[in-house]
Amino acid sequence: MNNHINKNAVYIKLFLATLFFGSTLVAGRVMSANLPPFTSAFLRFSIASIFLIVFVFKKYGKFPRINFSQIILIIFLGMTGIAGYNFFFFSGLKSITASRTAMIISLNPSVITILSILIFKDKFTKVKFAGIILSLVGALIVISRGNLQEVFRGKIGLGELFILGCVISWAIFSVLGKIIMKQLKPIIAITYSCLAGTLILLVPAFLEGELLDSAHYNLVVWSSIFVLSFFGTTLGFTWFYEGINKIGPVQAGIFINFVPVFATALAVLILNEPLYPSLIIGAVFVLSGVFLNNYRPKQKSI
Repeated sequence: MNNHINKNAVYIKLFLATLFFGSTLVAGRVMSANLPPFTSAFLRFSIASIFLIVFVFKKYGKFPRINFSQIILIIFLGMTGIAGYNFFFFSGLKSITASRTAMIISLNPSVITILSILIFKDKFTKVKFAGIILSLVGALIVISRGNLQEVFRGKIGLGELFILGCVISWAIFSVLGKIIMKQLKPIIAITYSCLAGTLILLVPAFLEGELLDSAHYNLVVWSSIFVLSFFGTTLGFTWFYEGINKIGPVQAGIFINFVPVFATALAVLILNEPLYPSLIIGAVFVLSGVFLNNYRPKQKSI
């Protein structure tokens, strides 16, 4: 009975974690309209780092010592998944909707699969290939607003290019993360990466000239910062990796499929973003591709 209750609690946390991940696109859209990208990213992760440090000390009592090679890897994680990803994220959200952003970011699993095949020689199956193709077609439909000829003519907006930069940054971060997370617990690796990324973001954020005016930010901006830092980063990552630990990466990874769905629904409900047919059609392709990428055939019992 207790095991059943514990498993249900894990599923609820995973469901909420993906809801929080989806909410970051709505909060990011609000922040990008009020603050420059480096400032937005720095505020998100400086506050998230504080929460994460508290979480780590509460759970483990201390931080493990890390060696030189791990420090170098953590710096690269901070550059790609924290500083790079969030610069592209907030820059892109200045000009395109949260729902379109969500569908383009849904390419992440396919790009990660490609990099894993190239770098780690992961097994490449026909199902994975079909998933990658479906995801790419869906993303192209979303990016081109249903007119694929625009892509071949090079008529892709700067916002879409920035969000594609997000996808590449996160894919590199994820592949590097596979290496570091064999040596450190996931939440500790994430905390170190957030600290590294925050330090990298400090100078460019300061040069943008908005940090010193933080006392004048309105309630909406501060609410968005809190959603991004606490719910979308600290709680989201903590619960997601807790789920990976309890039920495994394959089952937990399936919940990521909910992120673009939640992001789109929240964008329509909160930001009144329009729901274009091309977005819906693209979403079907992308989510089908993500499903195939995560599909694992059941082993036959003997």
